Amino acid sequence: MYRIVTVEDKIRVEPVKFSLCLEDAVKASLQEKLEGITDRGLGMILAVVGVNAVGEGRILPEDGAIHYPVTFSVLAYRPELNEVVAGDVIDVTEFGAFIRMGPADGMVHVSQIMDDFVSFDQKGLSFAGRESKRIIKNGDAVRARVISVSLEREYKIGLTTRQQGLGVVGWVERAKKERAKADDRPAKAAPKESKGKDAKGRKRLSE
Repeated sequence: MYRIVTVEDKIRVEPVKFSLCLEDAVKASLQEKLEGITDRGLGMILAVVGVNAVGEGRILPEDGAIHYPVTFSVLAYRPELNEVVAGDVIDVTEFGAFIRMGPADGMVHVSQIMDDFVSFDQKGLSFAGRESKRIIKNGDAVRARVISVSLEREYKIGLTTRQQGLGVVGWVERAKKERAKADDRPAKAAPKESKGKDAKGRKRLSE
């Protein structure tokens, strides 16, 4: 999930940035320090959006830089359990498919690809379902759900494409067409009752 988060912190502004206006110098220092890192609380910090407030700076002994208390906003991405994400298949291995979802990559384990027995094609780098004939391969656009998140140095995101409405976009579109086609089939007409007498030969009172 993408979020704009307001953060309070301290930032060190080096002398090389003293020629800039204070806000630009602080923002440039924040960008160098934070953009591209993964924080346990915030997630993946993608960009410093703006500087909201800058406090009084301090110069520390034997340090020519100025240290400022600042309040600023960042754009961060943090995957949430059960979140539905969209991305592209960037790699297929014998144990699963890797999906690039904007700033992060996730993996669909072979057991989570589809409700079918799947076989791995090493030459074609793809998986195919035995009964459904569905195929997932490099370059496919997919929709998946987050089922696990582990944070060490970076996010490790587990995904599934087994549930209804998930998977390769072509699977989803084909399923929609099949359901629509089934809904358009005329209902089977009920058998008409014969007039006159019933099965035991008794005459009906009304017809």
